Amino acid sequence: YTGEDTLSLHDALPILIKKVTDGAEATVTTDGSDLRISNLLLVATADGSAVVVGHIVNRAGTPDQILGITAGGIEATITGETKLLTNKPIHFEGEQANAKAVFAGVGAVPGRNVDLTIGFARAGLVTVRAIIRDKRDIYANVTTGAKLATPAATTK
Repeated sequence: YTGEDTLSLHDALPILIKKVTDGAEATVTTDGSDLRISNLLLVATADGSAVVVGHIVNRAGTPDQILGITAGGIEATITGETKLLTNKPIHFEGEQANAKAVFAGVGAVPGRNVDLTIGFARAGLVTVRAIIRDKRDIYANVTTGAKLATPAATTK
């Protein structure tokens, strides 16, 4: 056997991978909005709470704001940044976190999926199907504590 009829990697069809995490993705482009929601999921903590992980970017020229986040009719406590200025991401958890959203004591069960609804001032309600992950691997340091300070209102 000479191996002349084998395929090389260059002969294979290209595989395009858009989603590299198990987090939910959404794009909102209605009524002048241009929001990108990425890697959105929940992490279950030892006390049965669930913590939101993910990123939201406003690509529109007009600011928007997160008004609330709910799952199963329960509202998360949100601290930190909620204003979505143009190309200034809101990061829930991680080294660049500037916001925190916690569903306290809801009995979160890893492996389940829930409908997570985010209410925006301009874009309205956006619902994604988000997985609940357990607190390990890259999510090992996610906690319900260390609430972020909510920015003070500024006047111009």
